[in-house]
Amino acid sequence: MKIRYIFGLLTLSLTLLAQSAFAGQEEIEKALQKAIPGAKIGSISEHSSAGLYVVSIENGPTLHVTKDGKYFVLGDLYRVEDSGLVNETENAKMAKVEAMPEDQMIVFKAKDEKAHITVFTDVDCGYCRMLHREVDQLNDLGITVRYMAYPRAGIGSPAYNTMVSIWCSDNPKYWMTQAKQGEEVPQNKCENPVADQFNLGNSVGVRGTPSIVLSNGKFMPGYIEANRLAAELGL
Repeated sequence: MKIRYIFGLLTLSLTLLAQSAFAGQEEIEKALQKAIPGAKIGSISEHSSAGLYVVSIENGPTLHVTKDGKYFVLGDLYRVEDSGLVNETENAKMAKVEAMPEDQMIVFKAKDEKAHITVFTDVDCGYCRMLHREVDQLNDLGITVRYMAYPRAGIGSPAYNTMVSIWCSDNPKYWMTQAKQGEEVPQNKCENPVADQFNLGNSVGVRGTPSIVLSNGKFMPGYIEANRLAAELGL
């Protein structure tokens, strides 16, 4: 009987906590809809230790909101450590990129992999083409290159359609290279991650291509030559 009683209290406590969190999210959503009309809320989650809710706005910033929804901070959340400041907002964004399944990317694997970079790319971007010409050098340095789609003109654009065709082809690596050499890619259609990757790029702050996420979590916008990338990765 005692064990059942304790189990019943535990179940009730967890239920009340879940209901409380859900109520907090509802209050936050209502408050933000009043404060920022037209904003589309991507997700609301409770921060594990800061006592705030983390709210992502689709194609917009990340907000940190009090539980009653009456106050919010626009900007990054930092944690103070003895070693210095840790940007928790940036770390959370990069964790989303790392959580993306590699089998949904186009991957140029290094034989002796020591690190990897994840590149938001556009097939029509000149600097993306410059970076692609260094893929062999990056692989020789032990760096795997993982491509994610970011057609700058948006979903439904010619670049978007080309990237869908690449992802849906029988040899995505070959056709990625062909596209970046200015060759036409045969039209293909299938279920693909191109739109999801574009939206992910927007949510983590990609504003141009290439945008590079290092395996150590550092975000580097723009073209970076191979040796400097290796140095940034400690190779």
